[in-house]
Parts: sequence; structure tokens; C-alpha cells
Amino acid sequence: MTTSTKLSPPPVVDETARLLSDHYVFPEIAEQLAGLLQRRLAEGAYDVDGAEELARLVTADLQSVNGDRHLRLKHHADPVSPEQGSATLDAMRRDFETSLGGAPRVQLLDGGVAVLELSPMLFPLEWAAEPLGAALTLASRAQALIIDLRANRGGDPDTVAFVCSYLLDERTHLNTMHWRGGARIEQSWSLPHVPGARFGGSKPLYVLSSDSTFSAAEELAYDLQQLGRAVVVGERTLGGAHPCKGWTVHPHLEVTVPVGRAVNPVSGTNWEGIGVQPDIPCAAADALTRAHELALARLAG
Repeated sequence: MTTSTKLSPPPVVDETARLLSDHYVFPEIAEQLAGLLQRRLAEGAYDVDGAEELARLVTADLQSVNGDRHLRLKHHADPVSPEQGSATLDAMRRDFETSLGGAPRVQLLDGGVAVLELSPMLFPLEWAAEPLGAALTLASRAQALIIDLRANRGGDPDTVAFVCSYLLDERTHLNTMHWRGGARIEQSWSLPHVPGARFGGSKPLYVLSSDSTFSAAEELAYDLQQLGRAVVVGERTLGGAHPCKGWTVHPHLEVTVPVGRAVNPVSGTNWEGIGVQPDIPCAAADALTRAHELALARLAG
């Protein structure tokens, strides 16, 4: 662990390589990438003075083998705690406090169609259950619902299951996480009970996507799409299906390493590297208008 704010690339790169080898969900790729980082270090590729530049260079190399967008050396402008996972949590907490808990918009459009924006993240459920439950309960009275994930960059799989629980009638298997080494498999299911009122499993439901919708937000769109519950409208998403953990390796640098992979019970696969393919492709900027038109036509029919 580097304790000084002065940047010395070798210990940062060495620790990044160690964390990869110890934790990455694909051990063979971890060894390949660790070797690549050490070679690039020896060649002088990381001889830079700035933490932000080092983060950019190392991240490009980390993603060069299999394109895993969760695998990063992430730069933080403000110094972050050395405690494992706290760098990401601290940044998330600031976003949570300034986004009405991750539900910044609930609006009734013409024709009894509601739009619920979930952004910038699906925050940890112990924070987000109250604001999301309130927003989903408010939207439950609509004739059709549009969930806007165009600006959502990911979050907590438990929060995905919580949101899905308001949009389904019965307890449903949503996803399965396979952790490194295959020793542990963990299923995700919608909840049998929710606080507040459900929108339910039968009224028209649309999910808006963009090319920056990522991670847990992709899971929400993908789960609902695979179940035949929602129509996805917009752009192909970014393509990150691996849950990850973070470690601080310098006061301004955090390594994020995927520790598992998602397997959908319907498709038998996930959206890693390919993104969620929209049912109705269109520019993200036009997706809300398009979904509203589809909802009105369905209600009229």
C-alpha cells in the first residue's frame, strides 16, 4: 500500500498485479494481465508523474485482453480512504445525497404514462430502499411505466432485485452470480413482499437505455427483457456484467477487480462485452418520446 500522495508507479503497478492474481474472476486472464503490467513497467511505459495519467495507461492495458470495463485503475481527484471498498462508497454517498436517493424524477406524462428516472446509480439497498420504494409506489398507479436508465452507471445487484420486485407479480429468479473458482454460486430473486404498492407484472413497461448505461443498470434492463416483462428502447448499453470490488493502492488511485460473473436463468449467458440489445433501437435522446408513443399505442389498442 502506498501511503504518500507522491506518485511512485512501481508499487502501484505491483499491487495492482497482485490484486489481479488474487481476485480476478478469470485466473488465467489475471496471470496474463499481471505479466503484461510487469513487462510494461519494466519497459518504462508507466514512467509518469501524474496519478490520472497512470490510471489511464494502466486501465488501457488492463482492458486490452478481454475488454472487461469493470477492470480499472480508477483515479479519484480527492484523496480516498485506504479501507477496502471505501473509495467507491464515499463517491457513491455524495451522489446519493444529491440525487434524491437515486430517483431524481417521477413524472406523469399524457395518457396515464409515468416516467421514473433512476440515476446516477442503483445505490446500496440499505440507503436506497426508502427513496426507491417511495418513487416506485408513487408510479404504481400509472397505466404504463417508463424506467429511464440512460444516465445510470451501475450499482448494487440487491437494488436491482428490489426494483424488479415492484414490476413483477410473483417471486422470480432474476440472475445467478458465479464467484471466482466456482466454489460459490449465489442466486438473485425478486422479493415476495415490498414496502408500498407494486406496479405489478401486467401493465405496459418500457426501459430506456443509452450507450453509457452500465453494470447493474444493464442487469435491470436485461433481467426484465429476458423475462419478457419490459421493452427496452434506446441504444445498446456499455457491456459490463462482472460484479467487482475496489482496493485503494494510492491516495488518489483505486483498483477495481471483477470477482464474479453473472448468468441469466433465461438466456444462460449475460451482456458482458456486447451490451443489452434494445428491442426498439433509436438514439438515446429520442428514447423517451419513442417509448411514450409505444405506451400510448398499446393502451389505445
